[in-house]
Amino acid sequence: MKPKLLIKTVTALSLLGATVNLGACTPVSAVMGLGAGAGLAAYQERGMDGVARDLGLASRILDQYARHDHTLVANVGIEVYESRALLTGQVESEDQRADAVRLAWKVDGLQDVINEIHVTSDGGMLDTARDAWVSTQLEAKLTFDEKILAINYAIETVGGTVYLIGIAQDAGELERVQNHARSIAYVRHIVSHVRIKAPAALPVNQASADSGL
Repeated sequence: MKPKLLIKTVTALSLLGATVNLGACTPVSAVMGLGAGAGLAAYQERGMDGVARDLGLASRILDQYARHDHTLVANVGIEVYESRALLTGQVESEDQRADAVRLAWKVDGLQDVINEIHVTSDGGMLDTARDAWVSTQLEAKLTFDEKILAINYAIETVGGTVYLIGIAQDAGELERVQNHARSIAYVRHIVSHVRIKAPAALPVNQASADSGL
């Protein structure tokens, strides 16, 4: 079985199991679950070491929140990708929003903190359920699209806004991801913090030939 087909197959099986436990914050890379996690992590652009590093950073941010204000744990979503922390969610005050960012920056090793937290009293169980449904639908669409490496994306949905972070193989792949998101009911906006992968450098002899040297 070809590696890309293997990734799609294992991720799809994991996705089917994950639909039993829905959440609005459901990174495609985390959907791998259980025994498949370590194997598929190796196929991600960031590799197993990168996945482990990012999970550790996210865990330490959660620890900061738990020590300072336990409501931040419930209300703020955290996705760490390539040492960049994407914070999403809804809080009730500007002070809580500022605290969430400040506490995240206290974690050594973070290169960036992306603040997408909104201050609002709107929302509820219905919105949370819809957000969870949107994330799960998008995960499925990416997983079964053979032109997308779904394991390189993490997804957060809050109030109908889909937030993306990860690595796209090229601009065309990212556009496919965004088009899938646009096709889902209840999606109002799409915010991308995805990095487009740099083109691979040509071998020296190939580069010389192309330049006519």
